[in-house]
Amino acid sequence: MKKLAIVILNWNGCDMMRRYLPSVLQNSVGDVIVADNASTDGSVEMLFDEFPQVPVIVLEQNFGFAEGYNRALAQLPDYEYYLLLNSDVEIRQKSWNAPMMEYMDKYPECAACQPKLRALMAPEKDGGKKRNTQHVAWFEYAGAAGGFLDKYGYPFCRGRVFNTVEKDEGQYDDIVPLLWGTGAALMVRASDWRESGGLDGRFFAHMEEIDLCWRLRTMGRTIVCIPESTAYHLGGATLNQGNPRKTFLNFRNNLLMLYKNLPEAELKSVMRMRCVFDYLAALQFLLKGDVKNCAAVFKARCEFLRIRPDFDKERRRIQQLRKNQRVPERVAFSLLWQYYARGKKTFKELMA
Repeated sequence: MKKLAIVILNWNGCDMMRRYLPSVLQNSVGDVIVADNASTDGSVEMLFDEFPQVPVIVLEQNFGFAEGYNRALAQLPDYEYYLLLNSDVEIRQKSWNAPMMEYMDKYPECAACQPKLRALMAPEKDGGKKRNTQHVAWFEYAGAAGGFLDKYGYPFCRGRVFNTVEKDEGQYDDIVPLLWGTGAALMVRASDWRESGGLDGRFFAHMEEIDLCWRLRTMGRTIVCIPESTAYHLGGATLNQGNPRKTFLNFRNNLLMLYKNLPEAELKSVMRMRCVFDYLAALQFLLKGDVKNCAAVFKARCEFLRIRPDFDKERRRIQQLRKNQRVPERVAFSLLWQYYARGKKTFKELMA
């Protein structure tokens, strides 16, 4: 059996692949493979011409992040580990992913891990301009040093809570259990991937890695961040923050994730509160004059209610496989209350 397949899922990311793929090839341990989601920007032709050593899996249509990875990894059955890597990730550390493999080799109960994720560009400051992170290391929004969930399904990270992103000063360099690892750079044990069913292709994109990791934690498996491994993520390359399509997918998929994974005793109460929170979010968009994102929230809730019966079978399966009645990394407090009402803006403040 082969050890590790590093699979980069690409969709119309020709320029990013040209820019960042060399760093992955130069600094990674494992077989680098690109899966292309029916790009129309010449990505496949560029790969064949400029990176002939890289195998390319060409998918017949754009299946989205979730189903695209499902179909690509189904063609790679002979690997012990998969590393899902975004096309906008730059690697600056030689053999950066070796510590991740070493940890998973040592701890067979670990189903998945992520590296410490830093931003290629610093958060927006000083009039909205982004600053280069060459001299100051900032955590990256999409995963930072590993993810948690609050009681009502809102994700946060060690190093990022809502839009508050911290500098990486070594404060999260310990290895602790997580609820989820970032899909931008997620190493998964192939046997766990298959047993859990992989990503939920119905999500298309957004929240799918949190859903997968929550299922794995429910099954009694562990997720960690390996801070000795570091990757740099551009982020927002496909859909920028504030895009109504992204808002729709995030709200809809978050509700689907909750419906699938919540213990029976919490399902009704949590979903009632999420209804209140979602309508408050829609109102906030409206008060800002952002009609499109306001409408996206309503559209997401309507779509969730319409397709919810399609997820009943999966919910029953997850409850049957449940070994942890309550995953401890899904904290018991409301993140909205702690962040906005009590002013707790960092992970350490929240967990204190």
